[in-house]
Amino acid sequence: MRLLLASGSPRRLELLARIGVVPNKVIPANIDETPLNGETPRELAKRLCLAKGKAADLGDHDLALTADTVVGLGRRILGKPEDQAEARKFLEMLSGRAHRVWTGVALTLVDGSQVHRVVETRLHFKRLTDLEIDSYIASDDWRGKAGGYGIQGMAEMFVSKLSGSYSNVMGLPLHETYKLLSGVGYQVLRND
Repeated sequence: MRLLLASGSPRRLELLARIGVVPNKVIPANIDETPLNGETPRELAKRLCLAKGKAADLGDHDLALTADTVVGLGRRILGKPEDQAEARKFLEMLSGRAHRVWTGVALTLVDGSQVHRVVETRLHFKRLTDLEIDSYIASDDWRGKAGGYGIQGMAEMFVSKLSGSYSNVMGLPLHETYKLLSGVGYQVLRND
């Protein structure tokens, strides 16, 4: 089966490689990712992964893999910060508190049918000092990352507790992705 990864995230490509999946092509699906009024973080992750699948141009591919990761503090959605001030605000909000990360993963087949999963991971950040926040902001590791942090970088030292999938927080829950791919007949494991 020919697999299209409809995501521009280099982390998703790296994560897929960890389980031996190399997409035949990578073409990001372009959609409006603005949350709807009253939409919860979980609902947003689900809606966006499915919408990206519908927007993906399969061409000569058999299926498209799409995903969207959303950081939520209660019902509040913490998107990708637009600047240092917003990244600082997000880190101050997360400091000393628990929050959740949801990733919606979808496979869209040639006939338009879709299968999906929404995976939740709970995290707790230590209470952050001004120096820790300043250093993280200066690292630029927050750029382009939901919630203003990337767990696979410097921010990992802020996580005092994690319950659920680590790869989910990076942007693609590998266990569920493997199950979805296998479920539609995509051969992930090979013995050749």
